[in-house]
Amino acid sequence: MTVSSDLVTLAEIEAARHLLAGVTRLTPVEPSRPLTAKLGGPAWLKCENLQRAGSFKVRGAYVRLARLSAEERRRGVVAASAGNHAQGVALAAGLLGISSTVYMPHGAPLPKIAATKGYGAAVEFAGSTVDEALVAAKEFAERTGAVFIHPFDHPDVIAGQGTVALEILEQVPEVKTVITGVGGGGLISGLAVGIKALRPDVRVIGVQAADAAAFPPSLAQGRPVRLENFGTIADGIAVGRPGDITFEHVAKLVDEVVTVTEEDISRALLMLLERGKMVVEPAGSVGVAALLAGVVTVRTPVVAVLSGGNIDPMLMLRVIEHGLAAAGRYLTFTVRCGDRPGHLAKLLTYIAEQGANVVDVAHRRQDSRLQLGEVELGLSVETRGSEHSDRLVNALRSAGYTVTFGV
Repeated sequence: MTVSSDLVTLAEIEAARHLLAGVTRLTPVEPSRPLTAKLGGPAWLKCENLQRAGSFKVRGAYVRLARLSAEERRRGVVAASAGNHAQGVALAAGLLGISSTVYMPHGAPLPKIAATKGYGAAVEFAGSTVDEALVAAKEFAERTGAVFIHPFDHPDVIAGQGTVALEILEQVPEVKTVITGVGGGGLISGLAVGIKALRPDVRVIGVQAADAAAFPPSLAQGRPVRLENFGTIADGIAVGRPGDITFEHVAKLVDEVVTVTEEDISRALLMLLERGKMVVEPAGSVGVAALLAGVVTVRTPVVAVLSGGNIDPMLMLRVIEHGLAAAGRYLTFTVRCGDRPGHLAKLLTYIAEQGANVVDVAHRRQDSRLQLGEVELGLSVETRGSEHSDRLVNALRSAGYTVTFGV
């Protein structure tokens, strides 16, 4: 695979690594037993969720800001982000003594907003997506003279993100596949440059959320294509259009881009939390989601990049519940039974005898579909998995209960 002269070079990534010395952390690479068992070969997690500011973004942000001229630094910088680039820019600007303003979409996660402010940036809100916040940030740059710091579509940013590749190749020299999430494409562009320059035999695979996947149609048409509508729990990769520079890198260097569903992401987050003891945000888990879901065939050893760990605790609660449901371990259904003393106790006892744990019970009596003296119970129960859930439902029906879903 030939790298054209208009792409970021290995030398630029190595120079970026020199700039980042003492600024970013050498994040660990941890083995993943569940993925190893699933894939039949070694699987590793590159833990950028443990990076300063909680994601890989500080790498590219610092390199970009460190290369500004003295006059540009005096003008300050402005950026747009759902959170991780915001924190990276704010942290880098603080380290370099540069004033920073960050535009975030309305509804950005509160912990990311608080962290961005905590690093010293002035936070403004615009639009409901990163793309809309980008427009507002560019307008601010034109109005004030501040330097606009793009979250992914700049050679310095790509070079900074590419330092992850150098670390992976040193930490897992036998690696055969590297897989990571893709939003605008900055991280995977840098990864692909570094890996293909040093180990062209290693496959580089990108993963997008199916409901916010701009790269597959763009690659199919040979140019960046903007999505009309998109949305995903993986807010860190919810980007409606690839960058011009990153698209060129991905088109020339990346081996494959696949997509995963929201359920796949939820399952991956749950596995990482439960089995890996890793706090990872949805965007940071999509590489693992693709491996677990089997949407891509990989050669092992494989390294999945956990690109960020900045997850809103409230979202984490919802995702855990969704992940349990997707894994068949959290079951919600309705049951009709007689509305007389002892009937509820009998039902709950029967469920307990099947080894399930009742989490919540809701009564509904005012429904024209119910007969006189009948009640509908909405039940949420914990089970040990899909097979256990199926056995529970079959046992209830065999016992004469009417079990329905989605009511």
